[in-house]
Amino acid sequence: MGLLELCEEVFGTADLYRVLGVRREASDGEVRRGYHKVSLQVHPDRVGEGDKEDATRRFQILGKVYSVLSDREQRAVYDEQGTVDEDSPVLTQDRDWEAYWRLLFKKISLEDIQAFEKTYKGSEEELADIKQAYLDFKGDMDQIMESVLCVQYTEEPRIRSIIQQAIDAGEIPSYNAFVKESKQKMNARKRRAQEEAKEAEMSRKELGLDEGVDSLKAAIQSRQKDRQKEMDNFLAQMEAKYCKSSKGGGKKSLKKEKK
Repeated sequence: MGLLELCEEVFGTADLYRVLGVRREASDGEVRRGYHKVSLQVHPDRVGEGDKEDATRRFQILGKVYSVLSDREQRAVYDEQGTVDEDSPVLTQDRDWEAYWRLLFKKISLEDIQAFEKTYKGSEEELADIKQAYLDFKGDMDQIMESVLCVQYTEEPRIRSIIQQAIDAGEIPSYNAFVKESKQKMNARKRRAQEEAKEAEMSRKELGLDEGVDSLKAAIQSRQKDRQKEMDNFLAQMEAKYCKSSKGGGKKSLKKEKK
């Protein structure tokens, strides 16, 4: 069975880009980020012994998808013909996919994330990233809150304030998606923030921590699954931020435009 047939069977689609959850026009960095995000979901280490064989198979197929899309020549053939060269060294070589994955993605500890978060929040870099996310998503707060590094839904008032100040200062345009957002969307995010706060409070009590202890860190310390989720999200966001293609001349300018 060829790679496309395997993808159809295992991932429900023969479209390699859909398997990674990226656009056909995706840059090399976006393809890598997509591979990383999906691989974290299917990695054999994240399942029980009974599911390891199936997860390993999915992980191996995913690695082959990335090998094709990360190879310039193989990707060009796939884009032009909709087929893959099953006899190419990219697919025929006997590769240890877990070792390959570890080479691609350096292991990052919880302490690394916390140290980065401490210097990033409130910095000029964060400010620029929030403005850029606002421009990229034309004021859509759902996507802004998902894309900015280290941001939790409970921080929305802080993010909104930063954006509003930038709008008032004429640094970014006033998008209707931001200034006229529906109450339904706002309430949905508010519910997510309340759920986060509730989980953090439960974690604080379980650990016997004093009030005022950072809710995110308490949640991370209390449950391994929360720790892994936070690390996965952080890694995916870091891939998006720092592995973008240099094509196109970098970030957009923050010039004012009315929409």
